[in-house]
Amino acid sequence: MTGMKQTLMKALSEAVEPLGIDASSIRLEYPEDPSHGDFSSNIAMANAKKLGMAPKVLAEKVIAAFDDVKPSFIESVSIAGPGFINFKVKDSFFAQSIAGIVENGAEYGWGSGDRGRKIMVEYTDPNTFKVFHIGHLMSNAIGESLSRLIEASGAKVVRICYPSDIGLHIAKSIWAIQKHEDEIPSDSASIQERTAFLGKMYVEGTQKYEADPAAKDDIDALNKVIYAKSSRTVNALYEKGRKWSLDHFELLYKTLGTKFDGFIYESDMAPKGLEIVRSHIGKVFEESEGAVVFKGEQYGLHTRVFINSLGLPTYEAKEVGLNVTKFQQHPDADSSIIVTASEQNDYFKVLLKVLALIDEKNREKTKRHIGHGMMRFASGKMSSRTGNVITAESLLADIKAMVAEKIVGREFTAAEADEVSEMIAVAAIKYTILRSAVGSDIIFDSSASISFEGDSGPYLQYSAVRANSVLEKAKAEISVDSKIILPENTGLLERLISRFPEVLERARAEYAPQHVAHYLTDLAGAFNSFYASTSIIDKDEPLSPYRIAITKAFLTTMTNGLWVLGIKVPRKM
Repeated sequence: MTGMKQTLMKALSEAVEPLGIDASSIRLEYPEDPSHGDFSSNIAMANAKKLGMAPKVLAEKVIAAFDDVKPSFIESVSIAGPGFINFKVKDSFFAQSIAGIVENGAEYGWGSGDRGRKIMVEYTDPNTFKVFHIGHLMSNAIGESLSRLIEASGAKVVRICYPSDIGLHIAKSIWAIQKHEDEIPSDSASIQERTAFLGKMYVEGTQKYEADPAAKDDIDALNKVIYAKSSRTVNALYEKGRKWSLDHFELLYKTLGTKFDGFIYESDMAPKGLEIVRSHIGKVFEESEGAVVFKGEQYGLHTRVFINSLGLPTYEAKEVGLNVTKFQQHPDADSSIIVTASEQNDYFKVLLKVLALIDEKNREKTKRHIGHGMMRFASGKMSSRTGNVITAESLLADIKAMVAEKIVGREFTAAEADEVSEMIAVAAIKYTILRSAVGSDIIFDSSASISFEGDSGPYLQYSAVRANSVLEKAKAEISVDSKIILPENTGLLERLISRFPEVLERARAEYAPQHVAHYLTDLAGAFNSFYASTSIIDKDEPLSPYRIAITKAFLTTMTNGLWVLGIKVPRKM
């Protein structure tokens, strides 16, 4: 469909140029009503006033000129409404495309726009000594889907995670741990129990830091000790908590289907960032009240501290070190994309300006910061500072339990039920995140998220499982050598399947996985209507082999699309 659309655009450009129409004004859309055609353009309406004629008159001239260069796959062209031009593609084109899609299999939909490029995607970036919360879950789902979209466009993707393993939040945690050393879980305790203890200590340390000046002074002093690694006992607590957190994160990545290619730790970036910032005092930064700051106002931004009055690098300084390190580790990388919460949008505006002033080449390669919204519940936004937080693990566990209850009575072993429940829970959460524009906030509805009907991840999985079930049955009843007879007429399902490469291309260009999610929902609806109204497997029906081929093409398209969203398809549901 992508190639067909490009061919149609080229033919239209050639047709309208003699009419004085700029080819760049051509837009091709899909009509809301499929009966109007396969493509629609408002080119006549957009240019009528400039050319001094009525839109319908100009549309007639465009159609007349287009008739001389019309591609062979176009069946008819018509005018609708005030001057829209609709193009209908021959049914035979869609019927013939089904066989090609089945043959391409796992490759269907993949493009080549990024072929030969190496792109770094940084996302998730959790904090050790704190819980892995739903914000990290959102970053992970979005970052992983963007990575897969870029891979589907032909690039080599380097997935990078930047865990925070140094800083004031750790000092707060360790300060509280020292007060509760007799409560520290043993290494034989579950990883969940151990990291829950760390999160509890962080909350206590934060509350004391904000309420008790003496505790604040102690924690600030402890922070310097941690940076300097000057205390054996503090180092031991630090290393234990750090390992617990990182081990726990790995379990979550496995559940979510993410495998990072590299980890760059904040603790390693502290000395590097400090060095770079100090070397640019007087050029990019200036000293102010014992600290080193960047005065952003002259660039329409705001001032930020890069080295605090205690001489320690702030998160900003370490981020400078991170940006340099990324391109030192991957000098052949063409670009870097960073996914964080939208709360950091203004921060990144400052940071990207600083990076440009330090090293314009690296800044040019740091192509994009993508800020995602927040996941919200009835009680509002959650905070790990106050302890009023929903962890990623608890949300996954709650949804998994709901799914397990939903599938009770189905033909599963205990192990199968556990595996399928987890797959469906991950799909429910990821789809809820990815169906919305990346910067939007999300209201999570647990019941709606696990529905097997309608706008949900499990609905898409269920549609794929249904298609696979049809194909398994077909193996036993229809000969694999049966000749495929193409029908005279095709329907919406074939047309939607053909659009998949273009959907991926658009989603990649706009960094917008929601286009894939919406498309798959429409595709599943078309297949389920086809399934309900058509006898797919019928030995006496000449079109049965073709209908089986459509089912295969649908399953291939749905499976590939779900892969882009980071969602697996169970064998059965």
